[in-house]
Amino acid sequence: MGKSRTSCSVFLSLLILSSFVAEIHGGNKQVKALNNLHKSKYRRTTSSFELQELLNYDEVIDSQEGLKEKDKILRLPGQPQVKFSQYGGYVTIDKSNGRAFYYYFVEAQTSNKDSLPLLLWLNGGPGCSSLAYGAFQELGPFRVNSDGKTLYKNRYSWNYAANVLFLESPTGVGFSYSNTSSDYNTNGDKKTAADNYLFLVNWLERFPEYKNREFYISGESYAGHYVPQLAHTILYHNKRAKRTIINLKGILIGNAVINDETDNKGMYDFLATHAIISDETANDIEKFCDFTSSSSTSECDDASYDANKDIYYIDLYNIYAPECKNDSLTAYPKKPTIVTDPCSESYVQAYMNREDVQEALHANVTKLKYSWELCSEVIGKWNDAPTTVLPLLHEFLNNNLRVWVFSGDIDGRVPVTSTKYSLKKMNLTTQTKWHAWFAYGDVGGYTEVYKGGLTFATVREAGHQVPSYQPARALSLIMHFLNGTPLPDTTRYD
Repeated sequence: MGKSRTSCSVFLSLLILSSFVAEIHGGNKQVKALNNLHKSKYRRTTSSFELQELLNYDEVIDSQEGLKEKDKILRLPGQPQVKFSQYGGYVTIDKSNGRAFYYYFVEAQTSNKDSLPLLLWLNGGPGCSSLAYGAFQELGPFRVNSDGKTLYKNRYSWNYAANVLFLESPTGVGFSYSNTSSDYNTNGDKKTAADNYLFLVNWLERFPEYKNREFYISGESYAGHYVPQLAHTILYHNKRAKRTIINLKGILIGNAVINDETDNKGMYDFLATHAIISDETANDIEKFCDFTSSSSTSECDDASYDANKDIYYIDLYNIYAPECKNDSLTAYPKKPTIVTDPCSESYVQAYMNREDVQEALHANVTKLKYSWELCSEVIGKWNDAPTTVLPLLHEFLNNNLRVWVFSGDIDGRVPVTSTKYSLKKMNLTTQTKWHAWFAYGDVGGYTEVYKGGLTFATVREAGHQVPSYQPARALSLIMHFLNGTPLPDTTRYD
């Protein structure tokens, strides 16, 4: 039997979640973290994002002299030969508390890397590692073989399009840590945005060649909160300083948690229209469950229990994906596939817990078995989580930022219906009507563009982690996003 489902995905109502998600069957660990967030009695829900004030720019920058050279990774264990540079290490966020975030950075593997933008990738949770998912299962240059010891190249890595930075955030995620125990109990959306900003301005001091480079933020799932909140923080401090501290140009979020009410309703509508839950169950949920409230009725509890039974034996994060049947490591690597192996989490977990890998990454080395986790239990006291980030998306459009939202169309957790319902709440005017877009001669998905600059795109046959399930289409998507060009509506070009 596969591992219990623990992934970072949709915002279910607290009531429905407690009976619905606890028993989900299957693989990916980007789930349990969000479920725990809803169950946590410490979670404070707010109607909108509240910015955490920071000190003046010059007062939050530490000297980074000589640290870039120390962070250079000569070669990872079991790594194939590559022609690009990679770096890994810690950036101190708070000297007094001893709080530091771990990053992994890969330069673009193209001849024009010096002119390509800087792209930050964030996974969600809260509590899931961008190293575990983004870097080594989705869009990074390497994936881990089934032996848990060696790597193979990802032919569709996003560092063909940009210089890509992966950040483990907030405190306690992956290799990121604090020497002050109270830091692990004060995490929340507001603090995460502030810490991510402090990380960025210091990282750019360490890598000054990127200070004026075009900068984009991307992520998936609960990063639907992280990405807009960080972008808002950047805009605020640019305006406050009356200069461009960080040259933010746009954001890209996938299968993203962005508006509680519509995210929840859209999930059940998706399950009903894909013959996963019965029409009767869907009708009862529609009738008895209030997605705007944390209160409950017995009828809603009964309906959510029926839905739970219906979805138990499938992978809700890709409703057509095979499950991991045996997550044991193999003596020799299995033949790599383009699409992520359903047991890949186990391979990544084993690889990241090797002492030689941690040394090569310049991470803190520990002798404890499985000290590094794909998703960390950092949200026991998650202090704030707004119910919506839609006002932030409006703000970005008003500031001429590029805003793209994409959705793998066979994710049942934060499905395409949820995202469509959420975007409809923004009351935007359509500029380019719904139509197919193409990649490598096939339909890559469907897209619609709204006045003001927001593009919505589906990715055909992709689950919750789009670059894992459809790496070629995901690479085409990110290239068009970064270039600011519309997704192609014919097969004549990519």
